[in-house]
Amino acid sequence: MLNLKNLRFLCLSFVNKDLQVRRIQMSMSHPKRYFINTLQDYEKDSNLFTNQKWNSKIHETVNIITDRQDPSVNAADGGLYVGIAGIGYMFYHTSLSPAFVSEKSELLKRGLKYIIPALKYAERHERDKSAFLLGNAGIYAVAAAVYNALGDKSKADHYFKAYVALAANCQTHNLPHGEDELLVGRAGYLCGVLWLEKVFGKGSFPAKDIDEICKCVIESGRNYARRHRSPCPLMYSYYDTEYLGAAHGLSGILQMLLSFPACLQSDPAAEQDVKASVDYLLSLQTQSGNFPSAMDELGRRARSEADELVHWCHGAPGVVYLMAKAYRHWKEDKYLKSCLKCGDLVWSKGLLRKGPGICHGVAGNGYVFLLLYRLTGDPKHLHRARAFAYFVFTPTFSEEARRPDTPYSLYEGQAGTVCYLVDTMTPDQAAFPFFDVF
Repeated sequence: MLNLKNLRFLCLSFVNKDLQVRRIQMSMSHPKRYFINTLQDYEKDSNLFTNQKWNSKIHETVNIITDRQDPSVNAADGGLYVGIAGIGYMFYHTSLSPAFVSEKSELLKRGLKYIIPALKYAERHERDKSAFLLGNAGIYAVAAAVYNALGDKSKADHYFKAYVALAANCQTHNLPHGEDELLVGRAGYLCGVLWLEKVFGKGSFPAKDIDEICKCVIESGRNYARRHRSPCPLMYSYYDTEYLGAAHGLSGILQMLLSFPACLQSDPAAEQDVKASVDYLLSLQTQSGNFPSAMDELGRRARSEADELVHWCHGAPGVVYLMAKAYRHWKEDKYLKSCLKCGDLVWSKGLLRKGPGICHGVAGNGYVFLLLYRLTGDPKHLHRARAFAYFVFTPTFSEEARRPDTPYSLYEGQAGTVCYLVDTMTPDQAAFPFFDVF
């Protein structure tokens, strides 16, 4: 069974630095990381499945998850990322969809069955309590939302306050490795703040706490960049690696800073450093549209195109959200062009063999098209999103894709796929879980 210590290295394991393995992979004509995309691209009036058909697929997948994953305390390790709290979130997310309005109450009750044992687990484990995706904070956030939707205001308020109380932990300088990144650090806590303010209303959190955490992230990035003579004004590391992607790296951190414009407006120097850092990252986008996974993959150490990572956690499918946020914030076309390049890359190389999940799977890459659809209104992107969803149910995928370690979880497995399928039915509201840029 995976424990929290092992989970810290989960996304790190996707960055394979074994040169011999790389050479073997590159010598093979058949891609090892992704399926060749033979799906029909957009044509006017093209249609993949009716909403009724998607509805059926969603129910079918939910039943597989609940039949095979019991809501037990023993399965709660890994928070929202791979623990059962993520399944609780899946039910909550589905309950918000207009397509499932008649089932809302039942979906919330089913979600609560997974949240309650996750809360029991959180009470017994205080380590990484302020971690959003891998720790207690995310469990408290989803619990607050579920109880609120069920009308239990007392418990909703209790878990909301439990989340707010963890802000103090993020203002210290004693956090573990990755103190600023998304899964266990400050950026993750800010991510939860954004999501909870969508649930409970903007201004629900004490502004002084948000401002202080943003200042800590800025100061941390500046100090690290100075110490290590980084070419980027803000830089961070996770277990001594300067990652650039969404899960552990620079892009996820910068996206969270951009999501609190009031903090940046109060400190023009901070906004200047954030913009210069975004532009530095933009300068690293490759001709194919991808982004390096880490600073140690630049120049002569760069991965070949055959070996590049096209995941939400590492690569363009995660960095695209930062570029979309930058485009909305600064209104400069270069960021939109970057987003569109990411989309074309994902269409070409995004049918990942790793599985159906959102962190490093087909659903996570499909969310890029839902983002681009909301950003541009171009129906091509919605078609591509639905094509990726369709592919998950093909014999090719079911027979040849790898089985994730946690096959029913939110970030690795089918719970994330369900969220994606729900969002393809209501694309005007679609958002990668906890990562909405609108």
